Amino acid sequence: MAVNETVIVMLRPKPDLARMTEDPPEVRAAAQAAVDAPAGIGTIASYWTEVPLPAAGTWNAPGKGGAQADIVLTAPQDKVPLLFIGVDYCHETAEELADKLEKYARFFNKTMKDADGKTRPMWRTRWTAPATWPGDATHPPVLLVFNHIGERNPNRTIPRLMELTRHAWQGERQKGGHHHDDGKIPIIATGLRNLRQHGPTGPVFLRFGRDHMQPPAGGDRQPPP
Repeated sequence: MAVNETVIVMLRPKPDLARMTEDPPEVRAAAQAAVDAPAGIGTIASYWTEVPLPAAGTWNAPGKGGAQADIVLTAPQDKVPLLFIGVDYCHETAEELADKLEKYARFFNKTMKDADGKTRPMWRTRWTAPATWPGDATHPPVLLVFNHIGERNPNRTIPRLMELTRHAWQGERQKGGHHHDDGKIPIIATGLRNLRQHGPTGPVFLRFGRDHMQPPAGGDRQPPP
């Protein structure tokens, strides 16, 4: 259910007020508030759920050691060309979440021959995403959405998870203060409660390695300051 709710709060569908003329005033007021709220990302066709991400084998016959994305979002019209989303119920430890992110890394590093006979990252044989700034080979971003119903506090889990996965997301600082993030994964975290309140265009996303919240999830991928 939390996966479905995450899709809804990311999508933020707008009700048709013209079809609600006979509804009670409080229902119409809530619908009007939804219409006036900031827009979401993509359309319902932009979302796929429970998507296997093989680290071995093929798309049709995935081997062991791969990941499974709770949600895959493709909304290039909203500057989110490709985003993998995992929903956490706050039952798992930071170590268990780090293991899942290692599986993402194995998937992103897997290559295969495309239909034209050229070898490409496996994910690029299914999804399209533009290259980042020149010379950078950053992997697609992974968003972790924490639904705080379990006993673990995400405010303590996230810092520990940052340390455990630093090798996966931290780029190398170059002369002039720029970073090269070749082969790194942009990892982002947010809470389902914040998504409900502010939507995916609000400043509710913490990218690992940053010290402030920012919008949107995925967005234009720019070099770290």
